[in-house]
Amino acid sequence: MSGRRAAGARSTAGDVRLRAVRLIAFRGANSVAANEAGAILDATEVLMHELLGRNGLETGDLVSCLFTLTPDLNAEFPAVAARRMGLSRVPLMCAQEIAVPGSMTGVIRVMIHAYSDDRREPVHVYLGETAALRQDLHGAQ
Repeated sequence: MSGRRAAGARSTAGDVRLRAVRLIAFRGANSVAANEAGAILDATEVLMHELLGRNGLETGDLVSCLFTLTPDLNAEFPAVAARRMGLSRVPLMCAQEIAVPGSMTGVIRVMIHAYSDDRREPVHVYLGETAALRQDLHGAQ
């Protein structure tokens, strides 16, 4: 299988027009002010809203989300924020980043797998201090 599928879009006449879609990975990160549940949830919610909004994604497009946190963040699971946003039918997983000496701390990262228009290029989103991680990306702001 090629990793592509067709999604139907109904016209007003009732016929179905197919558009090509493919499975795409969308990346993003946000900085967290403190190792507190509220700070982790707020940063995650902002990150998810930005990623979904900038890429025109809806809940039904999502296949899965993988969240990671730097080792200094352990007060809450980022998936809790995603569930509160209505992603209750999307498989979510949380993991800890590798503790690389000198790496940025206080960071939540996410990789979203979603079906999107075949012609659309993913917009990766890096917010707050994490914009320094991927200055090569136009969406890193």
